[in-house]
Amino acid sequence: CMFVMSDRLYIIGGAGKTSERDKSTTSVGDIDVWDGNRFEWRNVTEMHIPRHGHSVAYLGTQILITGGVTTTYRRALSNTECFCSQRVSQGHYQGPGDLPMPSAKEQTIMWQQNSYMGDSGIHSGAATQVPSLTGKEDEEMDLFDLDQGYQGFTQDQVDEMNNQLNQTRSQRVRAAMFPETLEEGIEIPSTQFDPSHQTAVQRLAEPSQMLKHAVVNLINYQDDADLATRAIPELIKLLNDEDQVVVSQAAMMVHQLSKKEASRHAIMNSPQMVAALVRAISNSNDLETTKGAVGTLHKLSHHRQGLLAIFKSGGIPALVKLLSSPVESVLFYAITTLHNLLLHQDGSKMAVRLAGGLQKMVALLQRNNVKFLAIVTDCLQILAYGNQESKLIILASQGPIELVRIMRSYDYEKLLWTTSRVLKVLSVCSSNKPAIVEAGGMQALAMHLGNPSQRLVQNCLWTLRNLSDAATKVDGLESLLQSLVQVLASSDVNVVTCAAGILSNLTCNNQRNKVTVCQVGGVDALVRTIVSAGDREEITEPAVCALRHLTSRHVESEMAQNAVRLNYGVQVIVKLLNPPSRWPLVKARTSVASGASQQPGTYADGVRMEEIVEGTVGALHILARESHNRAIIRQQMVIPIFVQLLFNDIENIQRVAAGVLCELAADKEGAEMIEQEGVATYAAAVLFRMSEDKPQDYKKRLSMELTNSLFREENLWNPDLGMGADLQDILSPDQAYDNMYAQGPPSVHSSHGGRPYQQQGYDQIPIDMQGLEIGSHGGGNGSTYSAIDAMDVTGADPDLNFDTIDQLPTPPQDNNQVAAWYDTDL
Repeated sequence: CMFVMSDRLYIIGGAGKTSERDKSTTSVGDIDVWDGNRFEWRNVTEMHIPRHGHSVAYLGTQILITGGVTTTYRRALSNTECFCSQRVSQGHYQGPGDLPMPSAKEQTIMWQQNSYMGDSGIHSGAATQVPSLTGKEDEEMDLFDLDQGYQGFTQDQVDEMNNQLNQTRSQRVRAAMFPETLEEGIEIPSTQFDPSHQTAVQRLAEPSQMLKHAVVNLINYQDDADLATRAIPELIKLLNDEDQVVVSQAAMMVHQLSKKEASRHAIMNSPQMVAALVRAISNSNDLETTKGAVGTLHKLSHHRQGLLAIFKSGGIPALVKLLSSPVESVLFYAITTLHNLLLHQDGSKMAVRLAGGLQKMVALLQRNNVKFLAIVTDCLQILAYGNQESKLIILASQGPIELVRIMRSYDYEKLLWTTSRVLKVLSVCSSNKPAIVEAGGMQALAMHLGNPSQRLVQNCLWTLRNLSDAATKVDGLESLLQSLVQVLASSDVNVVTCAAGILSNLTCNNQRNKVTVCQVGGVDALVRTIVSAGDREEITEPAVCALRHLTSRHVESEMAQNAVRLNYGVQVIVKLLNPPSRWPLVKARTSVASGASQQPGTYADGVRMEEIVEGTVGALHILARESHNRAIIRQQMVIPIFVQLLFNDIENIQRVAAGVLCELAADKEGAEMIEQEGVATYAAAVLFRMSEDKPQDYKKRLSMELTNSLFREENLWNPDLGMGADLQDILSPDQAYDNMYAQGPPSVHSSHGGRPYQQQGYDQIPIDMQGLEIGSHGGGNGSTYSAIDAMDVTGADPDLNFDTIDQLPTPPQDNNQVAAWYDTDL
């Protein structure tokens, strides 16, 4: 019998080379395979098989032989011989039912063969089909020697497999949908062939289970709702009972019912039940009653209908009362329920305030459970936001001290975030600011600027910016200043805006902070920030103001000025002078460009135009020292404007205008243009006006100097010194033009002979706050950055429109433009 299996040609019962003699005499043979390279048969197994009359079949790698008669012995082979490719198992089976069932893969291989049944031709008459031989060397490996670790099946295993395969599809579906109906220990075999592809029954199993559970839940839901509806009237009576034991049992029963959604809805739909629970909390001193009742209210607070029911039943005062409980679970239920009310129920904030909730919540800040503290601080933020009275109550309860302690003591991100939000709200309160700064709030907030949580860093920066105008005299901020300089490199607009504003405020009239910022590379970082910001005035304004502070009135100021020049900062700042620029920004930029320190504007867009003129003309005065610059100034035909400024009521404006004219007169062309304007006459009139309220000796000396100057020859001017000989007699040699504006009082506070300039709506600022540094609101020692709308990047303020404007910004007409910049809850 010849047959093909796995592209190999086999012969059973024929004459192999090694056993030809035996086969001819005994009329039995072996299984041989054809060797295409050597053109000969090779023996595979030495099992004696009858030569004639047998039937051969193969399934996958198994060869099955049955029947047959030997020529010599006339012996029939009554049993079935099974030979597999692993050549390990040889079994004797009494009938077809005993044969081992091949796997699905083996069956697939079998049915893919062109001829899967072969015999000697006696029984079926079928002829085997000879395959093509490739002759590859690797095909010499015996198919029967591929796996030496194959284990055969026992009779019991074969019986078990047969039983499993006889299971019907309906049984498998039943096992997938209703496994609980099967007897314990019975497993239904899967027909899955590829682990990556589920069978149809397996795909049906999960959705069918979901559907079954949904139906079961629906049935149970209705049962729970019916049970609760019938039980609620009785439970209300029990909750109102005089016996506290009965009340306690009823409260616990209601709490158990509230854990199921259906009965929970039934409870919240009963105002009488909610009111009974609130009364139980208010009147009972029993711990179990309180726990059951407040636990039920906590469950109800997760639904809007439940929140409304609690609010209408007067539950907030009862819950606030529980904030004094020493029991942890009661505290948790109470604060969580109040938190849900504050978040989602209108009117809850006022009710909590009226019930004294703020004071009790501040007292809870002394606890050490971080998750509990996170809920408490979030409640405080909700209550304090936009409510000045709440901020003052928190201050009176020592809230800032506890909040700063939390920021310094814990590292739980959610707690730090919620606490920083409370501090941010409090930091816009003029009463809370000093308290937070005094408690070490600046240093505590600075500890978290390197935190990986972006929302925490942003809240800390907003709070620091709000506090910075009250911390201009605080020492020990070196690490904060260094962190701020590093933060300037951030790509987040809000972060950079805050960092620049904080640096601007902290360097106001604080020489130590100025030196520190310069030493850590703050000047370079600020110039890069201005370049990167482009036309974002919310960034460029505080950055330029910070540069203005760093380039004047401290030991490192000259180094800072050089750093600005070396980093091409002057060119960048000059470009920013072009419209559209708001006047506070123009004022700061002219100050940096000229290198002079001037008095800051006290209000945001309420900057006085006289200060803009003074700073701009002062910058031109410094630039006019160079002959090239003088030629450019003359070409602009501005000498008549300088002459008109000599008649201004502000003494400093008169001074800077005279200074520019003095420098321009150093050239013949300039002198001629000035002469054409009759400046000598105007100057004389100005000088006489300046001497109106001066002593008689001053008037006499001024008259003599004026007379001499009018008849003085042109060669008496000393261009190197930068001023006339007459002015040298008035100012000491070391004052010259570099110090003319820094030493004198600011323009609006001049009282040296001219008419003191007063403008309604602006307070007087002490002379020690001069130099265009950021001063305080109303004459205090602080920063006017608490009143600059441009720094608020939220975009809510209608004034924050940075769109291109064709015209120069209109000078402020309303003296009451004091919209708070920092003093806004962000």
